[in-house]
Amino acid sequence: MIEIKTLQNLDGLSSVITGYTSEQKYRIVRTETSDQINFLMQLVRLDTPYVKQFDDYLDVETLQRYTNFLQQGLSFGAYDGDQLVGVGIAEAQAWNNSLWVWEFHIAETHRRMGLGRKLMDSLAAKGQAANLRTIFCETQTTNVPAINFYRKIGFTCDGFNLSLYTNEDWPDGEVAIFMKKALTANL
Repeated sequence: MIEIKTLQNLDGLSSVITGYTSEQKYRIVRTETSDQINFLMQLVRLDTPYVKQFDDYLDVETLQRYTNFLQQGLSFGAYDGDQLVGVGIAEAQAWNNSLWVWEFHIAETHRRMGLGRKLMDSLAAKGQAANLRTIFCETQTTNVPAINFYRKIGFTCDGFNLSLYTNEDWPDGEVAIFMKKALTANL
């Protein structure tokens, strides 16, 4: 039986944060005139599936930062026995009263079993209990499975960053997409 528990340490993280494959991606089209700026997020099929591997993804500094986040008690792990099979690492941000989800992953062996929803529900419930107003996450326009998942559980697209990862991301590379879900009725 799979159990969702408050994350106490980062043991097993590299076996969960592995990557994704997508048959589609979202293309961001920007048009700009003197009186109008428009962004269009258009789903396109790829000739070759996009494969993203997260090898050597977490450096020492990031792991230390995530370890510090665990002290807030807002991060969760999904465990199949003693094995970590899902993770949601989150940080409360006081300046805008939000819960920022830095990492959200389900092991490939445990995807499409409802585990992601349970894990995100745990994060959202903890955020609500902490009186936070919204929950945010970031993913890539190439990660259509993640975008579809977030939308299915009530997240909406809240913005883009065309050059977050590199200066050559837009228009054909990975573009950062920010998604949010209200935790209070005031949003």
